Amino acid sequence: MLELADVLAARDRVAETSRHTPLVYSHTFSAMTGADVHVKQEMLQRTGAFKIRGATNRIATLSEAEREAGVVTASAGNHAQGVALAATRMGVDSTVVMPEDAPISKIEATRSYGADVVLHGVDYDAAADRAREIEREEDLYYLPAFDDWEVMAGQGTLGIEILEDLPSVDTVVVPIGGGGLISGIATALKGKKPDVRVIGVQAEGASSVAPSLEKGERIVRDSVDTIADGIATRTVGEKTFEVIKERVDEVVTVSDADIAVAMTTLLERSKTLVEGAGAVPLAALLAGAFEYDEGETVVPVLCGGNIDMNTLTTVIMRGLIETGRYLRIRTVLPDRPGALDSLVQVLAEYEVNIYAIQHDRTSRDVSMDDAEIEIDLETRGHSHIEALLDGLAEAGYDIDVLTGEKTPDGSRADSAGTRS
Repeated sequence: MLELADVLAARDRVAETSRHTPLVYSHTFSAMTGADVHVKQEMLQRTGAFKIRGATNRIATLSEAEREAGVVTASAGNHAQGVALAATRMGVDSTVVMPEDAPISKIEATRSYGADVVLHGVDYDAAADRAREIEREEDLYYLPAFDDWEVMAGQGTLGIEILEDLPSVDTVVVPIGGGGLISGIATALKGKKPDVRVIGVQAEGASSVAPSLEKGERIVRDSVDTIADGIATRTVGEKTFEVIKERVDEVVTVSDADIAVAMTTLLERSKTLVEGAGAVPLAALLAGAFEYDEGETVVPVLCGGNIDMNTLTTVIMRGLIETGRYLRIRTVLPDRPGALDSLVQVLAEYEVNIYAIQHDRTSRDVSMDDAEIEIDLETRGHSHIEALLDGLAEAGYDIDVLTGEKTPDGSRADSAGTRS
């Protein structure tokens, strides 16, 4: 079992490679939640994520023969970059297998740090299988992404930093993919301050820990589906699961919608860019996924900031939709002069801003005397949208909402709804 002494020993090994990242009080998120919120800005770490901590510690503890042979690993992106940079700094050759659909930004960054990148498979688990094959074929040392005591110990140095910077911390919220980060942090925190609560968070589309804890043994998902690609694993490690069972107080899940809202809120209110996995702890806090007391000191660990720009565009749009800041509607108008102007006048009355208008006179879904109109709108929240849709209905327009609006129970319809 991983112990505090292992983490303290790792602290000395990673000191020259990793940064002591800031722990910053957030007025915004404290006001929004009622907690005393301090965010651990690990996205400012070298390579943009915490993974360099564990990679450095593991390589530092290899034998001379293992270093000379070189290392191979598998990663969705962040571990890849951590291994690549740590290995290069120590003069060790590295090969990294990444899923074929890994973000191009992470692939190019990994290559720039000096690794030989191999693309294989649809997810981390498939990439890991190929990395194991390369290990055998080329007699390299396989460097695990999470299920390794030295890797976990390296990641745990982040927990030591939290306690040094904020001794009064009550709760630390940590994302879970394979479990290496939370295992290291929980070991550090519980070893130095046993009453600190450790909350683990997974994306709903990659949740394996909560059902594993309920069953008493690890379960393996058939597939994963989440915007948080950094924690998109089908299961946790054998070693990490043992640590989680013993030292993590609670494991919760959040939806991709919750993650998108957290990411866009961080961008807009805190001017902070994080990837999906990095936003998961804050998403859990904002969504009320776990209970906490008023004024409780809570630290969400923003563990990484490596996100593909195309993905970021999609996430921002999803976040705007979820918070009622963006609306797309469709209607049918008579194909005659002034019809569109009349609709725009109603929109102007409700002070919405028009992003774009698509005017289709050839659609097979409408008569030859009509035109189909799609309009993208900037709105100010769900109540504003509700008032707008009511006003359009009163003016006689049949409106299809293409982005979906929340139902009274708070869920979101999968298909467009019609208002008339």
